[in-house]
Parts: sequence; structure tokens; C-alpha cells
Amino acid sequence: MSFRTRFALYILAVHAVIIYLTFRLLQDNKVLFIAAEVLVLVSTVIAIQLYREFRRPSDFIASGIEAIKDKDFTIKFVSTGNPEIDQLIDVYNLMIDQLRTERTKQMEQQFFLEKLIDAAPIAILIFDFDDRIATINPRASRLLQLSLEQLEQRTLADVDHPILSSLIDLEDGEARTIKTNGIETYKIQKSFLMDRGFRRSFLMIEELTGEILDTEKKAYGKVIRMMAHEVNNSIGAVNSILDVTQSTMDRPEENDLRHALRVAIERNNRLNYFMRRFADVVRLPQPHKQPADLNELARDVTQLMQPQAEARGVTLACLPFQAPVVRAIDTGQFEQVLVNVIKNAIEASRAGQAVEVVVNEHLLTVRDNGTPIPDEIAANLFNPFFSTKPDGQGIGLTLTRDILMNHGFTFSLKTNAEGWTEFVIIHHPG
Repeated sequence: MSFRTRFALYILAVHAVIIYLTFRLLQDNKVLFIAAEVLVLVSTVIAIQLYREFRRPSDFIASGIEAIKDKDFTIKFVSTGNPEIDQLIDVYNLMIDQLRTERTKQMEQQFFLEKLIDAAPIAILIFDFDDRIATINPRASRLLQLSLEQLEQRTLADVDHPILSSLIDLEDGEARTIKTNGIETYKIQKSFLMDRGFRRSFLMIEELTGEILDTEKKAYGKVIRMMAHEVNNSIGAVNSILDVTQSTMDRPEENDLRHALRVAIERNNRLNYFMRRFADVVRLPQPHKQPADLNELARDVTQLMQPQAEARGVTLACLPFQAPVVRAIDTGQFEQVLVNVIKNAIEASRAGQAVEVVVNEHLLTVRDNGTPIPDEIAANLFNPFFSTKPDGQGIGLTLTRDILMNHGFTFSLKTNAEGWTEFVIIHHPG
């Protein structure tokens, strides 16, 4: 039974007793009886008024509680003229002002944080309390090529992605640098935030590929230019002297010396060619793109490389797409890419093995079933001047890397589970 009901019953009971006693005692004196009844009526009215005054603070409190429950911090009460009630109203209004200020501040901070995360140049993944992906920013979606709908409520172990798969064992507070497909380099840091008293983890993935490649190219470019300058100047002067000296030797007894001079000149020319190949990496121009059919280009390069494959007893075949695959490319540079990649595939194969050039709507793949690439070597294949060949300069894949990146194409080189080594170029339309 509520307080209101109990109080009403109490007032009724008291006044009923008073009316009964008044009737018993004053029924013979009508004047006093009527006066007593009037007093009882006045007392009832006063009791009801006092009850309403007494209830008013409770009503204010109840209204305030309802407003707080509804998270409505705009409702304030006006003064009533009653000092006791006004004191309660002042306290409530002050509390509501503070709550509204804090809520506005929190909403502004939340809005700013969301905008900051969305505009961040690094990929951010935020997890829920069960380490399932709760939200990602646009940069993460572009980097992973996955939407929030594809990642939401999934753990890292549930997502088949080369970056996320390598972070399953990463703990809060740890940082790690990983390299995918031998080129793309990422710095990953895992941390946590406190949400309602519990930890929630988040990942920050920063792509370092462009920065590292720029720094790398500036470093080796400076060295190559300096070396090429010194070698070219020296070789030009030395060959000039050797040519003059050779032209003056016409006596038979000088044949051996003339032969030695010719060998020295040829060696100098090979050294000059050697340095020019290094300089090509630095002087690589931006691609001059024109529409070209990748099917036709793949067939032409396959035919060009056919003698090398036959010399090693390797089967070389081109498998074009059933329709033209037209892309805006620098034909000369892209042809150089295919020459380098097919040549490497042929050299990695033995007699009886096969090299295939496969073109489809979105991929161009050069694959061979020759010697697999070990993981420790795969991570370094595109590093400048890295080579597994005794006489290799490590130039071919560096040029290939730079050409494809200048075209805006993504690529990878690895041996799959079936033992085929695949160089995959993802060619985007446009």
C-alpha cells in the first residue's frame, strides 16, 4: 500500500472518529454541532492541503528521476516560493546543469574522436569486449579490401587476410613490423582503452611501404650515380688510351699484347654496360600510358622468350583471356616486366617442367612448377640488388617492382600449396 493511500485512510479515520464523537456529544446543541461540523470540514481541507504541500518535493523528485531515466537533461523546475522546496529545486537544477554540460562535452569529444578516427591516415580496428571486431575506419577498409560488414563480429583468426593472420598472437602493448609479398611493409601496434571499466583492444596499422621505398631509392640512387659517374669517366679515358696504343702495334711480336689490350677494352665495355643497368633503376621514367591489350602483349613476350625455354627443355605456354583485356599501360615498360618475370620462371625450372602465362579479366599470372621459393628468400626478393643467382645483379625484380608500382598495380610472388610459384599482377581497369 502506497504512502498516499495510507495517509488518506488515516485522515479519513481521524475525521470519522471526530464526526462520530461530535454527533454523540453535541447532538442536542445544534449550534455547537453545526460549528463542530464546519471545523471538521475545515480540518479536512487543511489536511488535504498539507498533504499536497508535503507531497510536492516527492513529486519533484519523481519527475526529475523520470527525466534522468529518459536522459533528458533540459527539464528544470521553477521556484515555488516555499524555501524548503526551493532549496531542493536549486540543488536539482544545479545537478541537471552539470549533467547537461558533461553530456554535451562527452558527445563533442565522442564526435571529435569519431571524425579523427575516420580521417586518420592509418588503419584502425576497434574490438569489443570479446576481442571481436566492432568497428573499422575507412583507411582500414581500403587497406584490407574488406568492408565492416565482412569483418564485424569476427576475430582475427576468423579473417583470411595476410596482414590480420599474422597478428593473432599480438598482445596489448606490443608492436610489430611485417612485410607481405616481399614489398608492402606495415607497422602494427596493439593497445587498449577502458570502456565502462573493462578493457577493449584496438589495432593501428601504418603502411610504411612508400616511405621505405623512397628512402631506399634516394640512398642507392645517390651511390649509383656517384659510381656511374666515376666508372664512365675512367672507362672513357682508359679505353681512349688503349685504342690509341692498340692502333700503334702492328709488329707480329706485339700480337699477344694487342690481344690483351682488346680483352681489356671489352672488359671495360662490359663494366660500362654493368653500370648502365644499375643506372636504369635510378633513371626509370614515369610510365607513358596508352591503351593496350594484355592478351596480345603476353602472346608477343611468350613468343620472344620461347627460344630460351626450348634451350632448357621447359614448356612455355600463353593462356589468354577469351576477350580483349585492355588496360592503360606503358607497353615498353610492361613488356620489360614480363620479360624479367618469364626469364626468372624459366631459369627456376628444369627440363620437363612448365611455365604458363595466364591472363584473365583482373589478373596476369606467370606460374611455374620449378624450384619453390623458400619463405626466408621470398621476403627479400624485391630488395634492391638481392639475388640468389651467382652472377645476378638483383636488378630485374627491382625494376619490375618500380614499374608495377608506378602503374598503380599490386602484385605478389610466392609458391602456393600445390608447388607452383606464381607471380600475380592485379591489373585494375583505367
